[in-house]
Formats: sequence, C-alpha cells, structure tokens
Amino acid sequence: MLAKRIIPCLDVDKGRVVKGKKFQNIQDVDDPVALAKRYNEAGADELVFYDITASNEERDIFLDVVEQVAKEIAIPFTVGGGIRTVEDIHQVLRSGADKVSINSAAVTNPQLIKDAALKFGSQCIVLSIDAKEVAPNQWNVFTKGGRYDTGIDAIQWAKQGEELGAGELVINAMDSDGEKDGYNISLTKAIADTVNIPIVASGGAGIKEHFLAVLEQGADAALAASVFHYDEIQIPDLKIYLQENNIIVRRERK
Repeated sequence: MLAKRIIPCLDVDKGRVVKGKKFQNIQDVDDPVALAKRYNEAGADELVFYDITASNEERDIFLDVVEQVAKEIAIPFTVGGGIRTVEDIHQVLRSGADKVSINSAAVTNPQLIKDAALKFGSQCIVLSIDAKEVAPNQWNVFTKGGRYDTGIDAIQWAKQGEELGAGELVINAMDSDGEKDGYNISLTKAIADTVNIPIVASGGAGIKEHFLAVLEQGADAALAASVFHYDEIQIPDLKIYLQENNIIVRRERK
C-alpha cells in the first residue's frame, strides 16, 4: 500500500500567502518562500502553490515566485493558477514545478488535459476541482476562483478528467474551505468510488482526526493550509498520530 501524503497549500495573491473561508475574506499570512522552506524542513510530503487570482484576472502566473519557492524545497511541487495553454504548463514546469494543476481552463477546454498529458505525461497533470454542494449529495464544478457555477456535475467531471489523462485529482470542497469542521467525506468518497487515480482531499482540516477520517475514506492525500500556517498542527506530530492509527505515512527523508 502506498503511503498517504500530507500536503501544505500556499494560496498566493500578489506574491503573498493568503487564506480565507469559503474563498472569501482573504487575509494575509506570510511570505511563500519562507513558508515553503519551513514545510520542506517539517517533513511535508509535497507542496502545492495556487496563484488564486490569476484565472479571474486573466493574467499569467507569477513565475518568479514559483522559481524562488522551487529553489528552497526538495519535495514534489505542484503549481496552479492562470494556466490556460500547453505552453503555460511548459513554462511552469521549466520554472521548477514537478506537477501542474489546471482548473478553470480545463473546464473551458477539456482537450487541454489530453494534450498536456500526451506531451508531459499524466504524472505531471493534476486536475483541480472546486466543488460546491448545490443539492443534497450533488456537487457542481465552480471556476474563476470559485466565483462561477458551471452547472457541471463534479463527480462526472472527475471521471472525465481521468479519461482525458489527468494523473491526479485535487478535490476542493468549497463549503468546507477554511471552516476547520472536517473534510467533505461524502464528496471525497463519491469521487474515490468513481475513479482509479489518486485523490487529494482539500478544504476543512481543523484537527488531526479530520486527516485520519478522510484518509480512511478514500483520499490518497490530505491538503491543508490554515492549520499549518498558524501552527495549530505540526506536521511531525500529525504523522505520528496517523501512524498510531494504522495510516501508512512517510516518517523519514533520506
């Protein structure tokens, strides 16, 4: 069985790490390079960097910040935000990313997933899905930083993303984002039961038990921001807790 992964997330706006609740009330947190270095040293398995306003502002991602972060870490690095073309993906990979996360552009042009997977390999292509519950046990895909309801069923979109060649899915549960009340288990499990590629659960981590619950219910990795940014949970302590509860995690890095 593969080890489960713990992934801090850097939501970046204007070169600074920020955090909000349900994609609203954005507050400044820290410098992305300093945080990235800290998480690398703390034993994070991977790091995710989202330029959260690039898509809505229709601008390119801040490649200079991506380059600075990549230089400071030795763990897999996923970058997303404002990526619209295969050339954009190429630029981000050249800037030091190991994987590229696409969201809004993939909804507009699903062929982008296929073209990117064929050119760079599925292992490089992450489909990020911002999902919001619009009826009981029914989730729609939202784009433009969670501002626009596409009307697309999130579970079906996850399945289509896998068929097009995405190598991994990040499931951002918008209703849970920043609330610290736990991951959306129902959404995560529904998608896990539908696809055969790794799933990263995102949105809602507040205590160690939340990580345990989602990793037991189909997620291959758990992504979080606030609890790590504000030192509410230490990554080494979290991994010890998970291991004590029969979750396989990486504890030592050579």
